[in-house]
Amino acid sequence: MEKENKTKGEFMVILEQLEREKNIKKDDIFKTIKDALSSALRKNYGKTVQIETDIDPDTAEMKAFLIKKVVKDVYTPDIEIGLESAKKYKEDAALDEEIRIPVDVKDFARIAAQTAKQVLLQKIREIEKDKIYEEFKPREGEIVTGLANHLIGRDIFVDIGKAEAVLPYSEQIHKERYFVNDRIKAIIQRVEKDRAYQIVLSRGSVEFLKALFVNEVPEIADGVVELVKVVRDPGVRSKVIVKTNSSKVDPVGSCVGVRGSRIKMIMGELSNEKIDLIPYTEDIVQLIARSFSPAKVLSVAIDKANKRAIVIVPDDQLAIAIGRGGVNKRLASEITGYSFEVKSEGQKSEENAKSVKGQVDELLKIEGLGQKTAETLAAMGYVDPQKIAKMKPEDLSSLQGIGEKTANKIIEGAKKLVDEKNNSQEEMENK
Repeated sequence: MEKENKTKGEFMVILEQLEREKNIKKDDIFKTIKDALSSALRKNYGKTVQIETDIDPDTAEMKAFLIKKVVKDVYTPDIEIGLESAKKYKEDAALDEEIRIPVDVKDFARIAAQTAKQVLLQKIREIEKDKIYEEFKPREGEIVTGLANHLIGRDIFVDIGKAEAVLPYSEQIHKERYFVNDRIKAIIQRVEKDRAYQIVLSRGSVEFLKALFVNEVPEIADGVVELVKVVRDPGVRSKVIVKTNSSKVDPVGSCVGVRGSRIKMIMGELSNEKIDLIPYTEDIVQLIARSFSPAKVLSVAIDKANKRAIVIVPDDQLAIAIGRGGVNKRLASEITGYSFEVKSEGQKSEENAKSVKGQVDELLKIEGLGQKTAETLAAMGYVDPQKIAKMKPEDLSSLQGIGEKTANKIIEGAKKLVDEKNNSQEEMENK
């Protein structure tokens, strides 16, 4: 009996500790145990029985009673009892009275306690989740440092002090490798309430790079320098458009720091990820040219309506402009919103030569027009026979190497070629 009282005393101590530390009220725990005891008893005595349970608040002793109505003739034994049988439990029992019949709860109490334990553990887990959510939800976007606790597959579980967070493979810099007890710096990407792993970290996100800039560059933290747009291929290359809100502050210089101290710190944290800093401009042509850094751009021809552009670079810069695996071109596209066709100067010259040759070949179809004269016309932009046919001889003869007689001959030849094409087209339509 002394051992039993001691156990009960320890039980009450545990309940009081739960009330203090987890804010779980003793009355709630008692109700949970009473409900579990009632459930266990019903499985034994029947679903329709009326049961009353009680727990001594000082000793935690469990008691249970079956509630039955005293009747003359018993038709429903689960809820009724005869008068003579009722007097065994209460000497002055009377008809139509409800009496309480004690039940031995020794075996059932063990089941109830086990059930209550499971409910309590679940409740404690829910309370812990709520506490983590309330504490860490406002810290989304904050950089934290923790230790790699364990790895499951490619996901890393990180001890960040008051909680364990997960750094999923999708949020990692994939060329990095981690082991247990390695120190990891990451951003709190999101905090979710109803997931097994509530705190999700990230090292591969744009937000992590932005947060590093805010931490390392006071001008960004103060709002003097603004990160307009950031794109990343984690661990490989990033492009950052920076803008100054003060004419006295150089946005690129602020981010680079004295002798590159600031940008080196950020790159070092990202496994030496290359970072291209692009000064903001509203001139889209200039912005596109800058977005191909570190490659030098010679010219940009854009189609604003379809957001496409042709970018020409020196022959020795083509590989740099495209980047390994096309990363530089892809990031330039992401940060500007344009799709690109990147060509070297040599490729463009070759294309131009082919284009000129095609134009010359077309002009040579004009009767009486020689190679040299055709090249002269093409060089000056006169490549459409229809337009040549409408020119005046004096306009054409103003070109070097073309006299008035030759000009007349070219115009007549162009008219003849146009007429032949028109006639041929009419014949095709009539067929």
